[in-house]
Amino acid sequence: MHFVSSIFKGIALGAGAILPGISSGVLCVIFGIYEKLLDSILYFFKDIKQNFRFLLPIFIGVLVGVLIFSNFLQFFLITFPIQTNSIFIGLILGTIPSLLNSLNINLKKITNFKYFLAFFICFSIGVGSVLLESLLSTTNIESIENVSFLYLMLSGFLMSVGIVVPGVSSTIILMLLGVYSIYLTGISTLSFNVLIPMGIGLIIGCFVFMKFTKFLLDRFHNITFAGIIGFTLGSIFVLFPTFSSGLELLIILTCIILGFAISSIFEKC
Repeated sequence: MHFVSSIFKGIALGAGAILPGISSGVLCVIFGIYEKLLDSILYFFKDIKQNFRFLLPIFIGVLVGVLIFSNFLQFFLITFPIQTNSIFIGLILGTIPSLLNSLNINLKKITNFKYFLAFFICFSIGVGSVLLESLLSTTNIESIENVSFLYLMLSGFLMSVGIVVPGVSSTIILMLLGVYSIYLTGISTLSFNVLIPMGIGLIIGCFVFMKFTKFLLDRFHNITFAGIIGFTLGSIFVLFPTFSSGLELLIILTCIILGFAISSIFEKC
């Protein structure tokens, strides 16, 4: 059962690496595997058997999610945008209690300036993603001939920020760099001219930013988690749907509650 649930978590992570406004890092937090995933990858050779057992189903799911199931999620986002985005909001809100439990401080001191500052800065960056997505969604380089191998490597490297850091969407980073359409085309057509350089940059970037994140968690655990909570809550504004009637608002609230319940179930898996 754990193996199967891990595959489904991986599928969601793979889809999150493709869909605009969705952070794979937030999904890792939602599923309660963020810190464990960092440790398993960075210290893989310390316990190969245990880490391999944990990572294998997740990586299988990521591959399936990127190649296949992201198309289904894309369908739901286009066909049922209000319901789908609202469920994602519920999933994100459902992680907040566990994130607060990860802060080894008295909750009465949560307003301490250093925690509040980390939260506020990261929350602002998350909210800023709303503006970035709307401004950058149409700024894409259309042809692979217009970009170099090194630029695609750089794009993959910077894309890793959105995979490692919760609340930062990797697709928004690719839109900023103008290679989002090339990225999607490369995946759908299995173009190695795109996948190889971006994959190299992505692997290097994930290792670098995982190391940096792990350093922050080890040295400044509570402040880092306050920042992660800020990123996580800020990402909600990217997803929050518009509504024009009381019925749509009721649907939004119902789906948020549903997502919150699903998040709680996943945390127990």
